[in-house]
Amino acid sequence: MNPAPFASDPLRSRGRLHDEPGRPTRGPRNPFQRDRDRIIHSIAFRRLRGKTQVFLAPDGDHVRVRLTHSLEVAQIGRTIARALGLDEDLTEALCLAHDIGHPPFGHAGEDALQAATQEAGGFDHNAHTLRVLTHVETPYPLWQGLNLSWETLEGLAKHNGPVAQPPWALATVDAEWPLALAEWPSLEAQVAALADDIAYDNHDIDDGLRAGLISLDQVLAQPLVAEGWRAVEARLPGVPRPRLIAELVREQIGRMVNDLLDETRRRLAEAQPGSVDEVRAAGRPLVGFSPAFATAERDFKRFMYASLYHHPEQLAAADQARGILARLIAAYLADPALLPEEWRARLPADEPWRTRHIADFVAGMTDRYAIARHREVVGPTELPPGV
Repeated sequence: MNPAPFASDPLRSRGRLHDEPGRPTRGPRNPFQRDRDRIIHSIAFRRLRGKTQVFLAPDGDHVRVRLTHSLEVAQIGRTIARALGLDEDLTEALCLAHDIGHPPFGHAGEDALQAATQEAGGFDHNAHTLRVLTHVETPYPLWQGLNLSWETLEGLAKHNGPVAQPPWALATVDAEWPLALAEWPSLEAQVAALADDIAYDNHDIDDGLRAGLISLDQVLAQPLVAEGWRAVEARLPGVPRPRLIAELVREQIGRMVNDLLDETRRRLAEAQPGSVDEVRAAGRPLVGFSPAFATAERDFKRFMYASLYHHPEQLAAADQARGILARLIAAYLADPALLPEEWRARLPADEPWRTRHIADFVAGMTDRYAIARHREVVGPTELPPGV
């Protein structure tokens, strides 16, 4: 399929912050393909296999973690990009990298980091994604970061839309290389953001049912799901309900993708952007669900927050996780000699960078590594049994 005129063009990329003259290309790859590959090969991406998606430090082999979630988002995002004639490689890179800034224990860990670093500017996982990719991850000898293209960094910075008041981590990246934060991002970035919603809206149903924290009857009472369930039952009459759960998840993903494609094509036909720059200047998102579907999706999210994410068992585990990270950060701030040698050697002398450096180390931990370090530098702790 030929690329649409409003797609991002790797041959017209705004380039990379650091020139790479004379470097071997290592295969016939364009800039966005190289970005995707740099993300996949990064240590930060590999660590996502040990970071919470919904359940803290899960024991179950079948429960999703940040890594498997990111792969599922990339599959959905690439499908949508192909249907719209967008750049699939940029879309995939954005989907794969979108959660790299998450600390251990998910949002509970983010709360702990935010509280511990408030006087140093706080912590925001979206902004930390940019910090990891531009400063913390250091696989190259001549510069910090992965030296990703402008379009990839822009998409990660603004995948939820323009940023009026960037957190300090994002402001630092933007000051070094302006990312046009006041504009809407590319369509590839807009697709990546909604592919994330589609993935976790549906896969969290599967994990929540598997964990026994929500019931199928509760899920089927939600308008967003009820129609899809009726379609599944009509297509597969007589099949036991538990055997239909995976089919329901597939049905729901398909319905959400199709609605998004229909609505996005309608918006594109109305706006008629002739280039990615016109997409950025559109003043509104051009990728989205239809109004009725968007309302149902928001209602479903409220149900999931009330019934799954804020389930009493989940809240109890989150409280313990916040305590683990809070005590761990406090220990490192009080005695930086407890840091590993490579982190201790690069510890800044002045605040707020000293605290931010320690937060970088803690934010990079996996759930299990954080628990192990807590035992080492603070004392024993236990989370509720994993899924």
